[in-house]
Amino acid sequence: MDSECGDEFHHFATDAIHAGYKPSDSQSKAVIPSICLSTVFKLDEPQTGTEFVYSRTHNPSRKILEQALAAIEGAKHAFCFASGLGAATTMTYLLQSGDNIVCASNIYGGTFCLLSEMLPRFGVQTTFVDFTKMESLVAALKDKKPKMVWFEIVTNPTLHIIDARAVIKSTRDIVPEAIIIVDNTFLTPYYSKPLDLGADLVLHSLTKYINGHSDVVMGSLALNDDSMAKKFRRFQNNLGIIPSPFDCYQVNRGLKTLHIRMKQHDKNALVVAEFLEKHPKIERVLYPGLESHPQHHLARTLMKGYGGVISFYVKGDYQHTRRFLKSLKVITLAFSLGSFESLAEFPATMTHSTMSQEERLKIDITDNLVRLSVGLESAEDIIADLDEALKTK
Repeated sequence: MDSECGDEFHHFATDAIHAGYKPSDSQSKAVIPSICLSTVFKLDEPQTGTEFVYSRTHNPSRKILEQALAAIEGAKHAFCFASGLGAATTMTYLLQSGDNIVCASNIYGGTFCLLSEMLPRFGVQTTFVDFTKMESLVAALKDKKPKMVWFEIVTNPTLHIIDARAVIKSTRDIVPEAIIIVDNTFLTPYYSKPLDLGADLVLHSLTKYINGHSDVVMGSLALNDDSMAKKFRRFQNNLGIIPSPFDCYQVNRGLKTLHIRMKQHDKNALVVAEFLEKHPKIERVLYPGLESHPQHHLARTLMKGYGGVISFYVKGDYQHTRRFLKSLKVITLAFSLGSFESLAEFPATMTHSTMSQEERLKIDITDNLVRLSVGLESAEDIIADLDEALKTK
């Protein structure tokens, strides 16, 4: 949806709090927008063409959130969907049978499943490539002539940094018509705006940081292309992969504190990462904010912050790692990330379990890798919990 309010402001926090809604827009002058639960809207004429006709097609609560998201992304348009994978699936309706995608091999497990298992049924093939090796990417672009190029700047779960500028430039040089997609869930637009780097589409699981409260599942797309935006508005309506008005209200609420939360996630994560790096029972820590990260300097040029996700390898095997995870008390063993509470997960048997062991090992997802979403608790309590659990392994 077009961002009507974002141009008025010049700072992220102000956009996040005010874009998409003004109290003067409401008859009651309510400071907080109401939730519009109506599924139908009165028409003056027996025809379509008005803004609100049927809630699947469009809804005032969804409009407010989409305008706010467009503003913080620096985008002309944003669209919300029932989940991050729903947003990802919708993007694939831009493709036809016989088309190819080139995707980073180190990618979220749900995305991998969608591209490797679901899309081939409809004649769309995906080539997975290590995007940290530009020569491999260039070769794939020349060979496959893909219609889409898909990656995360910070990969999930091994936190490699992909040089977005180099990827986008190579793609534009070799396959200029390809649609470049960046999944920006880990960084959020507070730390990175891929559209400013030249991407065509930005994908988010709003379930994570942007909502930030572990109580909504939702996804979004942001873009600048007007003709593509018209397609997504039709896809929203015709595919029906839309969020509820209440969920839109919830995400819009979470969005208001995103900038504050991201700063604290980042601050806590660095302290926890530094602790883990020195711990005798930890083999290796992966966090872009650490100077020991092999791409730390690249991360500094691409991102305004490093986010709240740390991955690390526990010394030992699966059983050692399992005991460690089961011993956590402050940190919860659960799927997902980006909420106010700290969450740990085991990629090999959780988020990336659909991959074969061979596929996982190619991207360093071993039986002792843990992904930790550092929350907003006291960093001292998070560290104490990790330390105590590591004693049991």
